[in-house]
Amino acid sequence: MSDGSLSQDEIDALLQGTDNIEMEPTGGATAAPFSDAEKNTFQSILDEVAESQGSNLSILTGKTVTLGKPEISVSTRDQLIGELADNVVEVKIDFTEGVLGDHSYILPSELANVLAGLMMGQSGGELDEAALSAVSEAISQITGSETTAIGNRIGKTIKTTPPDIKKVEKSQVRFPQGDNFVKVTYPIAIEGENPSTLTELYSLSLVKEIVSLSSGTQGMEAATQPMGAGASDAMAGLGGMAQPGGGAQPGAGVGVQPNVFGGAGVQGAQMGMQQTFGQPVGGITSQPQAPPNVQPIQFANLQQPPTTNVEQGNIGLLMDVYMELTVELGRTKRLIKDILGIGEGTIIELDKLAGEPVDILVNHKLIAKGEVVVIDENFGVRVTEIVSPMERMSDLT
Repeated sequence: MSDGSLSQDEIDALLQGTDNIEMEPTGGATAAPFSDAEKNTFQSILDEVAESQGSNLSILTGKTVTLGKPEISVSTRDQLIGELADNVVEVKIDFTEGVLGDHSYILPSELANVLAGLMMGQSGGELDEAALSAVSEAISQITGSETTAIGNRIGKTIKTTPPDIKKVEKSQVRFPQGDNFVKVTYPIAIEGENPSTLTELYSLSLVKEIVSLSSGTQGMEAATQPMGAGASDAMAGLGGMAQPGGGAQPGAGVGVQPNVFGGAGVQGAQMGMQQTFGQPVGGITSQPQAPPNVQPIQFANLQQPPTTNVEQGNIGLLMDVYMELTVELGRTKRLIKDILGIGEGTIIELDKLAGEPVDILVNHKLIAKGEVVVIDENFGVRVTEIVSPMERMSDLT
């Protein structure tokens, strides 16, 4: 059936009402799981954030870190296992909101060890729990830049799962679901260290959804751009849309049957289009209108009224008001049975240490601290600290 026609056996099978017909594909090849157009769109998104991701890693490590241009390809489990080192560090961060799908990073153990050592200031250590936590933080930083760029491109807020990091053998890596997935490879160079590679994995359905939403958003942005002069001329030159008994006539304006809108309706429609596109339609011209007479509003100058005397006068009214000033040595809490048992000679322990400043309260509100002194056989308090206004406000609330 290479010529596209049905064989006699297939025709007989159709006539017998059977559906067990094996037909050869007419195109000679199956469609690619990831087209070049989709790849280019996704590539443009990742290219935008590669530099910022390197900057984030530079800040965390204190070294110059450069992420090279990401290389995108479609891979399978067997293909990737053949490319990985025997021991790797896997960081799984799935997309859970905005777009959904499997997503993870794979680092060679040597690269993870270098990142952890630079971040913790202990190079040459083992990949223990603390080191893996540091690597997880680094991957979270570059993932944040990436999800922000994707969210801006597709017009959605992207959320992910917390990083799940493990040191595993390559056969234990959790690959995205499906026979094929998208592999993104970043060449990574850290100042003073050997070059390495960072691998990022996406489920194929996740990438296709991102690309689809990205293309739709770009189309909407293009549709909302203002029409240029060429578009206005094209609208003004439309032929008759409803001429009875014939086709459209070029350059005849927008024609409308009289029994649809009537003469006034046609004129109103033409005037509306003229106001919209700025061009006369159907031979109707509009007279230029005089600009409106706009005059600036005159405001009187604002003057700050003198308040010094008023404030002094108001505060003067309060100068003769008595307020209760109390010096508090300390406080404590006791059970009712303990209080009932208080008698002569009972010692009550307070919540302040010996030599600690006492509290000075006005109307039961703390305003200062001081130390106890004796003046002519009377107790007194020397003020050593004025409570800040913020502490006083918090005490009021």
